[in-house]
Amino acid sequence: MQATEQEPDRESPPDPASGARKIVHIDMDCFYAAIEVRDQPSLRGKPVAVGGSSGRGVLTTCTYEARKFGCRSAMPTFKALRLCPQLILVPVRFDAYRAESRRIREIFAQFTPLVEPLSLDEAYLDISHLNSAGAAVAEEIRYRIRRKTKLTASAGIAPNKMLAKVASDWKKPDGQFEIRPGDVDAFMLELPARRIPGVGERTAERLKALGIETCGQMQRLSLADLHHAFGSFGVELYSRCRGIDRRDVNPDRERKSVSNENTFPENLTRLEQCREKLADLVGELVGDVGRKHADRRLHKAFVKMKFADFKQTTVERAMAAFDADLYHALLAEAWERGRGRSVRLIGAGVRFCPLDEGDEAEQGSFPF
Repeated sequence: MQATEQEPDRESPPDPASGARKIVHIDMDCFYAAIEVRDQPSLRGKPVAVGGSSGRGVLTTCTYEARKFGCRSAMPTFKALRLCPQLILVPVRFDAYRAESRRIREIFAQFTPLVEPLSLDEAYLDISHLNSAGAAVAEEIRYRIRRKTKLTASAGIAPNKMLAKVASDWKKPDGQFEIRPGDVDAFMLELPARRIPGVGERTAERLKALGIETCGQMQRLSLADLHHAFGSFGVELYSRCRGIDRRDVNPDRERKSVSNENTFPENLTRLEQCREKLADLVGELVGDVGRKHADRRLHKAFVKMKFADFKQTTVERAMAAFDADLYHALLAEAWERGRGRSVRLIGAGVRFCPLDEGDEAEQGSFPF
């Protein structure tokens, strides 16, 4: 780590057409739990989780000591306690987490105005305008975070956002990894498909059923093949498995919703089948929101359904906290709109209240 702070060496932004980008993805290490351990030294070295203690609570994050027992973010509290009876549960303190997040973003601003926060503990930075090497800048950022907050961060450095996010997870915790432009093709050939951002457990299982476990294997499928198997997400997979991501770092980005969906290999013909699939989707959704958007207030729930003729409908209702019965009601309404048509795709999502409405996230334990 650097012993002294130095001003970053700046130059004019590169010509966008040149493709010479340096993107850093910073991801704080088990952020909420790390803050609790820092503020309560007696917790150091113990299995600690932040989240709800009720029977229907969900963990927002946990320490690496807890992860050794199989505990993880978005896991129901009762299940975590079965895996680790000595788990220490700590209630969420969003005011403290927001305060630390603001201090960390002040550090980011010392290097670039192009910062795209993904959550309180995660952000992309475009440092293409700096003369300094990307790895050196990332190391300096991590040093300043540690010195100012006594917390650790991991970093990924790459020519685009997707690869930077993959790289930040490579040497966690408290590490960094760089994917250089000339190494992208070889790196992607061996990268497990599961490591692509957006590929969850269910998508990974469907890829495996197609004989696809690495990005190199996925590259053998045509764009048409991937679109047929995964719908619009298949188009994204075609680029992502090649390490292609042309998205800019957007400082004004505000996440308005989170959702997931599943395109089925065989169309569903009964409402009960749809209910079973919806339960899995909503379970994943609760986990996604609890892990990365726990500070946001919920506004609406929605269910999307695409039928065999490719026509689709979306039903939504106001929702302040996750409600299984509401999602089932939305599903039933969408099913009725299909008028007997079989179902090709189901999606479930949540819309957030705007940030300027003062998110307090009293539902931090995410009862469901």
